[in-house]
Amino acid sequence: MKKTIGILGGMGPLATADLFRKIVLMTDASSDNDHIRIYIDDNAQIPDRTAAILSGGADPVPAMLDSVKKLSAIGADVLIMPCNTAHYFLPQLQDHAPVPFISMLEETAAACREAHGEAPVGLLATSGTIRSGIYKDALAKQHVPCVEPDAQQQQVLMELIYGVKAGRTDLDEAAFRRVLDEMKQRGANYFILGCTELPILADLFHLQEECIDPTTVLAQSAITYCGYRVKK
Repeated sequence: MKKTIGILGGMGPLATADLFRKIVLMTDASSDNDHIRIYIDDNAQIPDRTAAILSGGADPVPAMLDSVKKLSAIGADVLIMPCNTAHYFLPQLQDHAPVPFISMLEETAAACREAHGEAPVGLLATSGTIRSGIYKDALAKQHVPCVEPDAQQQQVLMELIYGVKAGRTDLDEAAFRRVLDEMKQRGANYFILGCTELPILADLFHLQEECIDPTTVLAQSAITYCGYRVKK
């Protein structure tokens, strides 16, 4: 029996739309009726995850649990979150969720191992994700070494990430490319776009570097989990 997807969204809205679009585009379907039924709760009022992790900001878990409750009640068979940093709170959500989650981080780490073996990967992510160590832990389980940004590189990334969230068009492409070049010099063979705003940025800047897009990985995993085929 085919399953339905619940997207715990709003973190941010553009990243939520990006995940939905990728699921639709990547599903092997010849008509409307061949697509997956998807429920989306795009709650942009969920408190900032990085602020909660790093500086005692408002706890996002109650609002996220409200989405879990609504999505489960409406009929979702599996839940996914297009926010890497939010996965810091995933264990708390899983404790109260009547349906399973697919972890973006675990799926991405497995995709890294499958595609590149034990080659070091450069992790591009929010400060909350970096500081929490959630990606590094997931990669370590797959025996994939991780190159993280230094403090100055991280500041550049955060400015770009929040620029995408704000819908800005004056984003500093040269600064982003310097971060990539410097991380490659420190051993990164390829990159994880470990914040759901970064694939949007990569498209905007037409990056040529080899990257793993966790949003794409999550879309593929969700499609397969629900009993559908990924378009080749």
